[in-house]
Amino acid sequence: MAPTLLISKELPDLTYHSNRDRFDQSWQAPLSTLLGLGRAAGADFIEFFLERVNYISCLAEQDTITSLSPRLSTGAGIRVFRGKADCYVSTNDVSFTGLKAALEKALSILGLTLPSPNAYIPEINLEMMRDYATVKDKEPWLGNCSSMAEMGDILLSANAKLGQKANHVQSRRAMYFRDWQEVLVAASDGVFARDIRLTQSVGYSLLCADGEHRASIGKRFGDTSDPNFLRGWDYETAAEGVAESAGKMLYADYVESGNYPIIMANQFGGVIFHEACGHLLETTQIEHKTTPFLDKKGEKIAHESLTAWDEGLSDQEFGTLDMDDEGMPTQRTLLIENGILKNFLADRTGSVRTGHPRTGSGRRQSYAYAAASRMRNTYIAPGDHSIDDLFASVDKGIYCKQMGGGSVGATGEFNFSVSEAYMIENGKVTKPLKGATLIGTAKDIMTQISMCSQDLGLAPGFCGSVSGSIYVTVGQPHLKVDKITVGGR
Repeated sequence: MAPTLLISKELPDLTYHSNRDRFDQSWQAPLSTLLGLGRAAGADFIEFFLERVNYISCLAEQDTITSLSPRLSTGAGIRVFRGKADCYVSTNDVSFTGLKAALEKALSILGLTLPSPNAYIPEINLEMMRDYATVKDKEPWLGNCSSMAEMGDILLSANAKLGQKANHVQSRRAMYFRDWQEVLVAASDGVFARDIRLTQSVGYSLLCADGEHRASIGKRFGDTSDPNFLRGWDYETAAEGVAESAGKMLYADYVESGNYPIIMANQFGGVIFHEACGHLLETTQIEHKTTPFLDKKGEKIAHESLTAWDEGLSDQEFGTLDMDDEGMPTQRTLLIENGILKNFLADRTGSVRTGHPRTGSGRRQSYAYAAASRMRNTYIAPGDHSIDDLFASVDKGIYCKQMGGGSVGATGEFNFSVSEAYMIENGKVTKPLKGATLIGTAKDIMTQISMCSQDLGLAPGFCGSVSGSIYVTVGQPHLKVDKITVGGR
């Protein structure tokens, strides 16, 4: 252990016995010393993010397991602030020497040097460890997950069931992954917190073909915190739904391009709000002045029927977490209330540079990335209308039952394909349509969402941004967009 008063020349002789198999209390002493070293060098703030990962994915194509990909990793990221400037260095050497070398590199990037040999190193008084993994009994999770053999058996059975349910099958795939992560955050403001996360996803991808007719449908399910998630997957019901959608889309007519009112289904329909608006409410966008909502807090930016939230609290959802990747407990953040912009999503850096308060939204893909302001579970809140009310309000329009992929520009211009769509005529759903693409901007579509039903539904998703790819939830009830451009034939 380090002496109470540590002098910098004594650092090379220090010996710490940190637990290499678990981020426990034994990491407090070495991290406290390194944080003190950074402060002695002149840094205003230092943060260590340590991570261990045990990941595996499995893919069944037709009646064969074609991929089984495990990955183990351990590493750390060090972020140093000097004023509003910061830098980030990562390393896979989590020994005291390795962490010290990474810290020294980060300091040098900001023009700081280690203190002289006779300088005193202040010991940072870290809080008693906030150990969410122990308090919430997460330690057994990894051992209770499905084995590799069980993964393969379930996916093969699921894919066989999909083959039985669907017609004109060209390819069928069932895929699963399990991502177990242990994290530890220690910072010079005293933060010292540990957590274990378990994220899993399973789903289908189906391609059907009959002559010149094609249909491609996918469906994914996700979960956090349940080791039995794969075992409990109702793949027969999922196969029926995917096969039915593909069958309807196979011979569907192509949509005619134009401006239409649309009804968007709940659950993954929320991807448009996430992409076209949610990102514009992150302080990362404010820093770069790339959001049209930069100075709109407290102003109306959407139809008065729209209220939206971002939170990390919903039970077992894909974006749920007990603390963010900066050690801050998660929370619920009201983004928009009755059309009025209420809050932005802020990590530590975003708060320092924009003045907006932190919201527990500092997230990253891994230790290789610095945390940034990112979404968690983001959704439009349910409204007062029934689904029948929504459809009855449309004389001629399009029902977007299932969304596909898309792209979004830096300031909110978007286009999204619709993988399953239907014509609405006189308030009734009629013939299936394919080839529809929704085109618009965040500012416009927010003012056009005029009706929300009561059936809020959530769906898992993956979000890519400056801090890598992370797990998120998107969602909404069924909602009506009064007018949007639909690309087609």
